[in-house]
Amino acid sequence: MGRQRSLLALILVLAIAAMVVIVQFPVRLGLDLQGGSQLTLRVLPTAAVPTITPEKLEAVQRVIENRINGLGVSEALVQTVGTDQLSIQLPGVSDPEQAERVLGGTAQLDFREQRQGTEAELTVEFNILTEKRLELETLKKTGDAAAIATKQAEIDASNTAISRLFDKTPLTGDSLETAYPAPLGGDAWEVVLKFNATGAEGFANLTQNVAGTGRSLGIFLDDRLLSAPRVDVKYATSGITGGNASISGNFTTKEASDLSVQLRGGALPVPVKVEENRTVGASLGQDSIQRSIYAGALGLALVLIFMVVYYRLPGLIADIALLLYALFTLAIFNLLGVTLTLPGVAGFLLSIGMAVDANVLIFERTREELQSGKTLYRSVESGFYRAFPAF
Repeated sequence: MGRQRSLLALILVLAIAAMVVIVQFPVRLGLDLQGGSQLTLRVLPTAAVPTITPEKLEAVQRVIENRINGLGVSEALVQTVGTDQLSIQLPGVSDPEQAERVLGGTAQLDFREQRQGTEAELTVEFNILTEKRLELETLKKTGDAAAIATKQAEIDASNTAISRLFDKTPLTGDSLETAYPAPLGGDAWEVVLKFNATGAEGFANLTQNVAGTGRSLGIFLDDRLLSAPRVDVKYATSGITGGNASISGNFTTKEASDLSVQLRGGALPVPVKVEENRTVGASLGQDSIQRSIYAGALGLALVLIFMVVYYRLPGLIADIALLLYALFTLAIFNLLGVTLTLPGVAGFLLSIGMAVDANVLIFERTREELQSGKTLYRSVESGFYRAFPAF
């Protein structure tokens, strides 16, 4: 009797622990239940990389995974499809344009030295670029697609004109150790950069060359000028040492965060094209959850009622065991961080219903033993023994 009481006490403790786990570790839902974004990226060959090899596809996959980690998306799924495609599922990401911008952007960062005698020209071109950007924002509110495309082409031409005023240097984003957003005050943000030893040396040399000359240090992302700071004459001797820099471009919080993710994730080894960008609404997921709950509750109730009506007390005991099985299984799912999708929910509910088959086999075998004249204890013992090979 003491052994049975200890076993019951252990089951009670485990049930309480399972309920605590379920409360402390919520269920993780997949894309089809939680909603989110799903993208399909095609990896494109270039003159330098004419063939997309499995190694190149894997390299792109690693960069995409790094960027997803920077976005803070949990339970994201990145899979290769065929020889040149990636399928990306982002549960909880409701802004597909942001996902496309961050994951598909090349984020090629480089630092350039302004050419001598172009100081006045840079000021004029930069003012023109700023004006065109403001005009583009105004056009976006009107929804005139043709005018927006024309203005964007003008901005691209202005960016090209500005880039011709700078000479490239060996200092690129490959020398970055980390990048993170930092507030400047008000609504303005900047992106702080930290270089490795090689990058720190290159940054010191670059700032030494332009310090006190009136020329700018150009910070470019994908051939677009982000910032063109001037370096004080006090750094003319040794440049800015220490390997720290910042990009100040009147960024919003979101823009600074997205840029930091791209820079930390690294540059894509080859370009990619977004083939499909699909959003799964949260309302669809909620509807699926509700329907699954109703179906599961109805099916489970029918099984519990059948067991009690047909087997009486043993059936009631089996029902309690079935509920404990469901409780323990869900707690293990939550503790291990299992992501439940709609097929997963169906499988979980099916496993609960099928878990009762062992009880049915045992009870039927026990009934046969009782009918043959054995005692209750011997009948139960034989029922378990004879039914066990069928589990």
